[in-house]
Amino acid sequence: DNGPRVSSLLMLVIGLTGGIGSGKSTVSHILARLGARMVDADIVGHQVYEPGGPAYDDIINTFGREVVGPEGKIDRKRLAGIVFSKADSLEKLNDITHPRIRDAIAVILKEWRGEGTKIAVVEAAVLFEAKWTTLVDEIWATLSDESVVLDRLFKAKGMSHEQSRARLRSQIPPEEKARRSNVVIRNNGGLEELEKQVEDLWRSVNSRLKGSGTSSPNAPG
Repeated sequence: DNGPRVSSLLMLVIGLTGGIGSGKSTVSHILARLGARMVDADIVGHQVYEPGGPAYDDIINTFGREVVGPEGKIDRKRLAGIVFSKADSLEKLNDITHPRIRDAIAVILKEWRGEGTKIAVVEAAVLFEAKWTTLVDEIWATLSDESVVLDRLFKAKGMSHEQSRARLRSQIPPEEKARRSNVVIRNNGGLEELEKQVEDLWRSVNSRLKGSGTSSPNAPG
């Protein structure tokens, strides 16, 4: 990918990413409370799977009628069983869904831009993997130490450290995401510490928008 680009002088689009257990969703909730308009790529992803949705027919044509549940909807558990048991199947699924999710997010952002929205946030764990960086003006990444992530996943989801490490290894390394981002939100402490960090960033963004009239710093190399 070519990194972030400026899409508009009227609306700043922040891409929010981060590995599992790094606090990305918590940062998303804080930004929403502060006044950002949020796009959750997971929710958009669910919509493209729906009957009549842009990915529905291609998924059935690629993986067969057995992925369709009794109500005519794609059974995501059945699909996952196929996708994670056969080599290259996940890549095929991503090739179908990622471009369509990107298009749907682009439509939402265009509408918001027309409504005069000042700051929008696209929350996406796979922002880099899906090559969605061209949708955003700058990228914020949440980053936590692995030991902290392992403890969080055990407490929140009951995942063993071995299960958690397997999930972490399936993603782009968090340090790599951080290196490719404009802003790194380090989240090894408590909620209060995280809130202060995000609130400081929010104030900084708003003063930058008021002061310069430009959307984005230079993208990281």
